[in-house]
Amino acid sequence: MLQLLHIENIAVIEEADIAFDGGFNALTGETGAGKSIVIDAMGAVLGQRTSRDLIRTGATKAFVSAVFTGVPSLPVLEECGAEVEDGELLLQREISLDGKNACRVGGRPVTVAQLRRIGGALLNIHGQHDGQQLLDEELHGVYLDSYGRMDGELSAYGACYEAMEATRRKLKALQMDEAEKERRLDSLRFQIEELERAQLQSGEEEALNQRRNLLRNSEKFMSAIQGAVWNLTGGDEGGGAVAQLREAAGAVAGAKGLDEQFTQLHERMEGLYSEAYDVAETLRDMQDAFDFSPQELDELEGRADLLYRLKKKYGPTVEDMLAYLEQRKEELDQITFASDTAMRLEKQLDKERRQAIKAAGVLSEARKEAAKDLEARILEELRQLDMPRVRFSICFEEKELDAGGGDVVRFLMSANVGEELRPISKVASGGELARIMLALKNVLAENELIGTLVFDEVDTGVSGRAAQKVAEKLAQVSQRKQVLCVTHLPQLTAMADTHFSVEKGESRGRTYTRVLRLDREQRKKELARLTGGGEPTAAQLAGAEELLDAAECFKKNL
Repeated sequence: MLQLLHIENIAVIEEADIAFDGGFNALTGETGAGKSIVIDAMGAVLGQRTSRDLIRTGATKAFVSAVFTGVPSLPVLEECGAEVEDGELLLQREISLDGKNACRVGGRPVTVAQLRRIGGALLNIHGQHDGQQLLDEELHGVYLDSYGRMDGELSAYGACYEAMEATRRKLKALQMDEAEKERRLDSLRFQIEELERAQLQSGEEEALNQRRNLLRNSEKFMSAIQGAVWNLTGGDEGGGAVAQLREAAGAVAGAKGLDEQFTQLHERMEGLYSEAYDVAETLRDMQDAFDFSPQELDELEGRADLLYRLKKKYGPTVEDMLAYLEQRKEELDQITFASDTAMRLEKQLDKERRQAIKAAGVLSEARKEAAKDLEARILEELRQLDMPRVRFSICFEEKELDAGGGDVVRFLMSANVGEELRPISKVASGGELARIMLALKNVLAENELIGTLVFDEVDTGVSGRAAQKVAEKLAQVSQRKQVLCVTHLPQLTAMADTHFSVEKGESRGRTYTRVLRLDREQRKKELARLTGGGEPTAAQLAGAEELLDAAECFKKNL
């Protein structure tokens, strides 16, 4: 559950700490006092989309943190490397004026997307406009799949559908008119012929450049070799460095028995002589092997020019051009044998279509089974919400297969006796939509691990007896989930276990909002205000006392 919410510089809230309890928590206050800002702050720390406009005027950044307790081990936490200590988890988010966000979970930095996934596993916010989502019939199937836990069936169908679509795309790529086909064939044949005629070899460019560079600098090459050989050997006259080193080693050899130092020096000089001799021989071999041919240089220049022109058309390296050649050969084969390939793909598509239809049928049957159970659950919930005569049904229509299956799922209802079932968008009032959505959310929440449900003025359009039933339903929900409710209705407020008042004031020329936890006497005055709107009268205070007593009696009997 959400234990503590800390807010800094969010809109009119300069700083606030709200310590929530388990069970039913209510937040009340005058219109514009900042109740929805508290919900916005919750949404921010849960990773929901927010704006820098939320930052309090004059501040450079806003900060929200939330402490959750009783948090189970969640896969999404393991993915982010966040750890839960004794069931407690800290979420933090800092929003700067430059649009940057700094998010942390359990002290570890995370992205906003990761924060959103973690927040979505801990708390659900149901806004005052959620009831309008019921008017979007495309979401009806989503609600049903969520209730029926169709992950397995959806995954199996999705694999079949994607395989079918992939084959369909391949088949479509083969379809072209004859003129376009001939143009493409001519282009492919020309490219293949040009690349094959070049007889490209992997790695040839590096060897070519090395040899070409050597031939271009042949004079420097030969001059360097000849100069080095002369200095080492002395030419025909001798007397080079090799001979000098040999003589020096011989001079020292006569004295090596006299002192250990002479022995070591003789060994070193013998080594120098051997190394110099090997270098001289290597240079002579290079001199004898070098063969400069102007014709070879011309051929290499021509090859380099060919590779340059080909690279401009087919790829930056010889390896890329060879890969391009193989691709064009494959495409040529595909077009040349397109008829055969198309026949094979048609058979494959037919097979995959049958598999997708079968998987869609399995998904549809599972949905229909889940729909029967969901209908009964929704009707029971609606009867508890003072809609005893309402009829609710989930109907199915077939459609062409798409990523979601082959079903059009639609919620139907009849609010009055004698009226036929019709789409919710045609018959439901605002208050009825709110109660149907509350019933649906309550049923769906039973299957979720989420421990906290937030209701932001979901009682819009509800009053009187219906409001009392909504209050009782939220009290029932709070027996197994933590409930936070922003409300204007005294019936819901009286039913709360913990009551907070959101108040707006002025100080030093600035507007501020504070959140106060109310005791019983303060709750009576706030309930009287919600009922009468002005300074509470004795009668209104007495009525508030009765509301609180009745709520306590109801909760004791749960």
